[in-house]
Amino acid sequence: QAAIGAYPGRLEAAVAAGLRGKLGLREAKPEDPVLIKDFLDLMTANKADFTLTFRRLSDAAGDPAADAEARALFADPSAFDAFAVRWRERLAQEGGDPSARATAMKAVNPAFIPRNHLVEEALSAAAEGDLQPFERLIAVLARPFDDQRDAAEYALPPRPDQVVRATFCGT
Repeated sequence: QAAIGAYPGRLEAAVAAGLRGKLGLREAKPEDPVLIKDFLDLMTANKADFTLTFRRLSDAAGDPAADAEARALFADPSAFDAFAVRWRERLAQEGGDPSARATAMKAVNPAFIPRNHLVEEALSAAAEGDLQPFERLIAVLARPFDDQRDAAEYALPPRPDQVVRATFCGT
């Protein structure tokens, strides 16, 4: 019972630590949960792709000029601006080398994930005897945290015509 009782607090602490890492925050501060929740809510409200947003935020941590790429992922790009000010203020509290922070963030924010539309394309091609899309997808996903410029299209969310509406347990 003691272990079960301790679980919710431990889970919350682990999730908070993971999200702090995704935002480039090394030290826990009392205001972090609000900053994190506000950013996740902002992403949801603006239909910003979770994976791509955190990856672009990694770039912005190393170079504020890269804010434009993260900003562009939001339905209302100006919604990103207020968060960016708060986030940069929080980063400044810790100090440190921006380039090192960006590198650390890229180590926890993958550029590539097995997106449903890409898996579906690979499976459909394989069913027709063409394993090339599958092999390419596997090669890209074998290095999810690496900047693979020749595979940039694998980082993108699906276009409306590529959205997979149903998935299956085996995928």
